[in-house]
Amino acid sequence: MRAAIYHGERDVRVEDVDRPEIEHPGDALVRVTHTAICGSDLWPYRGQSDRDTPSRIGHEPMGIVEEVGDDVRSVQPGDRVFAPFVVSCGECEFCRRGLHTSCVNGDGWGGDNGGAQGEYVRAPHADGTLVRIPDRYADDEDALQAALPLTDVMGTGHHAAVSAGVEAGDTCVVVGDGAVGLCGVLAARRLGASRIVAVGHHADRLDLAEEFGATDTVLGGEGGVDDEAERVRELTHGGAEHVLECVGAAGAMETAVGAARPGGTVGYVGVPHGMGDGLDLFPFFGDNVTLSGGVAPVRAYADELLADVLGGTLDPSPIFTKTVSLADIAEGYRAMDEREAIKVLVEP
Repeated sequence: MRAAIYHGERDVRVEDVDRPEIEHPGDALVRVTHTAICGSDLWPYRGQSDRDTPSRIGHEPMGIVEEVGDDVRSVQPGDRVFAPFVVSCGECEFCRRGLHTSCVNGDGWGGDNGGAQGEYVRAPHADGTLVRIPDRYADDEDALQAALPLTDVMGTGHHAAVSAGVEAGDTCVVVGDGAVGLCGVLAARRLGASRIVAVGHHADRLDLAEEFGATDTVLGGEGGVDDEAERVRELTHGGAEHVLECVGAAGAMETAVGAARPGGTVGYVGVPHGMGDGLDLFPFFGDNVTLSGGVAPVRAYADELLADVLGGTLDPSPIFTKTVSLADIAEGYRAMDEREAIKVLVEP
């Protein structure tokens, strides 16, 4: 099969590799029809985090089940499915608690499992990992593109909102205008927030945040305000009780705690980067600001979010601003790296 292979900084190639096969009775083989490039894929692409070379890459698969092991009960060949960015068994202590990313039998999509930016993946623990899309929507392209972000960014944005404690009628702040931050806006609106302040560095992305439900926006960076947190405090008369940190950089975390009202909560889901000198906890300590969150257990949220997608009340698909074939995936990486695309859809 063909798959994207990471060879080093700004070097992703499509190569012939061995197609994965059923290895255990709980496995399923999935032919990938839709996948995506994630913001977290850009860290090794830019040389800002370590990754084995060469290695298969990608972790957001959707496709058609082609074969299942003898023990698989929840899906069968021909089913349309998607999978979260980590494999989980669905049965261990942590999966039962809704913390699928800490599954004691967990796995990823690289290596022998195929890498999700490729033509096939092997899904270990298929019953605990794969989410079946009802036959009625199995060939509905609009529904499929709206469901694809549930593999990662929509569930991650939702985890930020849940971790921050957003409820109906609340005021909240979303720090970050990437795919996760934009999905955080959608999640906050879905949970009933009455006021959502989106903070970012790109005016066009903040325009999309408004379409997604943001009531206010704060543009920072070049051409924007010098102190984003200060501007948020002005808008919210002292800060918000619920802040979603959706970037992972030290500056974003500083903005998040600066935008939090004393006694508030920061829900963080951005993969931590640029914190070599550590994070100053005194602002959290001094104002009794709670820090909650971490890597999002998106499998725990997949069923409820899928119901809303299929019901027409949730549509994160506008985050896909560019579509490429697998053969052209290097162009997709370039476009995301240079901020020409928010998130790239890949169609193998």
